[in-house]
Amino acid sequence: MLKIINFLIPVSLAAVTGVLLFGLYALFKGGDFGRSYSNKLMRLRVLMQAIAVALLVCALWFQHRT
Repeated sequence: MLKIINFLIPVSLAAVTGVLLFGLYALFKGGDFGRSYSNKLMRLRVLMQAIAVALLVCALWFQHRT
């Protein structure tokens, strides 16, 4: 289980980074694209960060148990 979590941590961090960069792009582009996507992408970033933090906590918990 720890190997799966250790694989998912970099994947989740890359997903957070990708959503953050795309959200910033939408924010600075403006117009209709920015209005419709920037807030949604920033909310998705917060969700992705929560998942990444949960994975980190799980990894620490599993590592401490063994």
